[in-house]
Amino acid sequence: MSEAARQSALRAILSGWTVILPAIALTLLGVLTMHPWGTETESLAPRQLIWLCVGLLVYALCSAADMHVLRRTSVLVVGYAATALLLIALLIFVDPVQGAKSWFSFGAFSFQPADLAKVVLIAFMAKYFSRRHVEIQDVRHLILSGIYAAGIIGLVLIQPDLGTAVILSFVWFGIVLVSGISKKHLAIVFVLGLIAATGLWFFGLAEYQRARIVSFVNPAADIRGAGYNAYQAVVAAGSGELFGKGIGYGTQSKLRFLPEYETDFIFAAFAEEWGFVGITLVLILYALIIYQLFSYARRAATNFDAFFIIGVALLFLAHVFIHAGINLGLLPVTGTTIPFMSYGGSHLLIEFAALGIVVSLARHARSVPRTAVGQEYLGA
Repeated sequence: MSEAARQSALRAILSGWTVILPAIALTLLGVLTMHPWGTETESLAPRQLIWLCVGLLVYALCSAADMHVLRRTSVLVVGYAATALLLIALLIFVDPVQGAKSWFSFGAFSFQPADLAKVVLIAFMAKYFSRRHVEIQDVRHLILSGIYAAGIIGLVLIQPDLGTAVILSFVWFGIVLVSGISKKHLAIVFVLGLIAATGLWFFGLAEYQRARIVSFVNPAADIRGAGYNAYQAVVAAGSGELFGKGIGYGTQSKLRFLPEYETDFIFAAFAEEWGFVGITLVLILYALIIYQLFSYARRAATNFDAFFIIGVALLFLAHVFIHAGINLGLLPVTGTTIPFMSYGGSHLLIEFAALGIVVSLARHARSVPRTAVGQEYLGA
């Protein structure tokens, strides 16, 4: 690589410091929370630090490259088909783990195709509405986009992974909203959503998922069963009070009263050790990332760029809202991670890759030729 190319790549990486630095800080806070600190339990923190390094490399590669290649219809169709095939392969070839077929395991590494599906769905919807947003008043575009989204969401739901399916639905609906849907069509979406939720309750949800929702309405009814996780999460979060118990002194998490505290309940574990002050810091870091993403979207050169960046912002927002809501007892337990903080390699790499793609789109905004805007309506 020439010196000019190296300098260009370095400028690309540094240009996104307003999103990458908060993301690194959140990851490191997650590492501090998941480390057992003095107990004999095996620590996941060293592995997460390795994934952080790999994630930063992925971010650097994506931000340095010109990611407008994602605008090509052929690339998106291949990505959508490949993601669907991976999700189908899970259902056929993978044995269930804790009742779900969600991961391909390769020794110490596990890959969750649903993480890839998030970025693929965002890119696919960005392409669809970048070409048709002026025709969004035509209900067929609402229906077709919903069918494309349902293909991925349905495969995720069958695993079953209700949390990810809800997040993907939120992202689709959010992109539809910003595309300019009419109030009449919005009402149709709500009615269809209500019908789908009713059908899901009776025919789509497993018994344990229905039990979780019932326990959310009345957690005290089954504290030792379906309501146990939600109850312990609320206890952990509340016991942190203003300043927390201190790093490593979270009794609910470190003594394993709170299960899955490195992943699904890391927000509650962090709240126990850092208190309200720490949670405020975390929410500020997320707010900085999401604010900067919307700022990038406002300055986007093409409709595709704007829709994609908004989709990434909606993805992070949905994850934070749902994960925090579950950990604070405000939403039913569905098993979702929170961006950057929760343990896991595949979701961390996808999150850093998404940030890299956003920075690349923003960095190349001024260099996008006028023909690129026209191609959004010509099917390129």
